[in-house]
Amino acid sequence: MYHHVKKLMFTVRVDEPDVRFGKMLLEQFGGANGELAAAMQYSIQGLNCEDPDRKDLLMDIGTEELSHLEVVGCLARMHLKPSKFDRQAAETDPLIAIAGGGGVNLFNSQGNPWTADYLKITGELDVDLRSNMAAEARAKIVYERLINFCDDAGSKDALQFLMTREITHLKAFALALESLKKPAFSVGRIAPTPGLVDQFFNDSTGEGEEGEIDTRGPWNEGGEWEFVESPALSGAASPGVIRTESSPPTSPLGMDELLTEQLRDILHAEKQLTKALPKMAKAARFDRLRELFEQHLVETEAQIERIGECFTLLGVNARAKPCKGMAGLVEEGEEVIEQGEAKEDAAADLALIGAAQRVEHYEISGYTTARNLAQQLRHSAIVDLLSQSLAEEENADQLLNQVSRSLMSVAKMPAVIEQAEPVE
Repeated sequence: MYHHVKKLMFTVRVDEPDVRFGKMLLEQFGGANGELAAAMQYSIQGLNCEDPDRKDLLMDIGTEELSHLEVVGCLARMHLKPSKFDRQAAETDPLIAIAGGGGVNLFNSQGNPWTADYLKITGELDVDLRSNMAAEARAKIVYERLINFCDDAGSKDALQFLMTREITHLKAFALALESLKKPAFSVGRIAPTPGLVDQFFNDSTGEGEEGEIDTRGPWNEGGEWEFVESPALSGAASPGVIRTESSPPTSPLGMDELLTEQLRDILHAEKQLTKALPKMAKAARFDRLRELFEQHLVETEAQIERIGECFTLLGVNARAKPCKGMAGLVEEGEEVIEQGEAKEDAAADLALIGAAQRVEHYEISGYTTARNLAQQLRHSAIVDLLSQSLAEEENADQLLNQVSRSLMSVAKMPAVIEQAEPVE
C-alpha cells in the first residue's frame, strides 16, 4: 500500500533555472542509473523475496527511491520551466519543449525512453544485493558529476542530499549481504569445476605501445591461483593443461551411497508422518487446520511414491532407514496433542501448528539436501521428483503460517462478558 504525502523528502530550491542542466538531470529521472530504475528494481526484488527481514529492507529502500524520484522530478521541472515560453530555451531540446511541454518525462538525458531492461532482478537474494550495491555506486558517481556541472546553490544542496543517501543504501545492502554469512564466491547452488576455477589465463600478453606489461597481483598469483601463460598462443589448450570438464567423469566416492542414505531417511520420516497426521487432524479444533492436515496426508502418500521412483532410478531397493529425528518430532507432537486437551481452542491449535511446522522444516532440510546431492550427481529425473516434494513441503509451511496468523487474531480478541440481568 502506498500513500502520497504532499511534501518532498528534501525541499527543492532553484534560484537560476538552467534548461541545459535540467536536461542533464533527466539522467537520474528516467536513466539506467536513475531513481525510477532503483525504485522498481528494489521493490520487485522485495516482492519476490521470501526472507522477511531482507524483504523489509528492499521495500523500505525501494519506497525511498520513489521519494527521490519526486525530488529529482521537481528539480528537473524547475530547471526546464523556461522552455515552456522561451524560444531560445526551447531549442535546447525540442523533444522536451514541444512534445513534453517543458516538463519531465520518462526519458534519460539523451531522450531515450525508460525501459525495464535497466532492472537487474535474478531472484537470488545474494546476487541481487550485489547488483544493488553496484547500482548505488553508479548513481553516486552520476550525482557527483551533476554537482560538478551545477552552478545553482539550491540545486547543489538537493543533489548533495540525494548523493549521500546512495551511500546510505550501499552500506545497508552491503551489511545485509554480509549478514547472510555466505562465502564471498559462493554463487548459486552448482559448484564450479575444481581446478578450472583457480586457473588464471594470461590472455593479454606482450608489451604495449605505451609500455604496458604483463603484471601479477593478488588477482592472479598466490593462494590457490594457477597462472596459465597465453593458452591461445602456446597451445596450452591441450587436455591436461586447461581443465575443461564440467564435472568429475565419475561420481565422487561415496556420493551415490550418501544420496541413497538420505532418501532412505526421508522415506522412513514420511512413513512415520502418515501415522501422525491423522492424529493431528483429529486433534485440530478449527476446520481449516484440520483440512490442511488431511490435505498434507494425501501429499505425503504421493511423496512416498516419488521416493520409490527415485530408488528405481538409482537401481537400489526402496528400503527405509530408521529416522530418529522424525521419531523425536512425532513424539513431541503427541505430547502437544495431550497437553492441548486442557487449552483453549486457539491456544491448542497454535501449539499444534508449532509442532507441525517443526516437522515441515525438518522435511524441507532433508529434501533440500537430497535434491542438491542429486543435482551434483546429475540425476535430473530425481531432481525433478524431489523438487516437487520440496515445493509441497514449503507450501504446507506457508499455509500453516496463514492459519497461525488467523488464530493469533482470534486469541487477541477481548472476551465478551455478558452482564447478568438484575433480579427483581
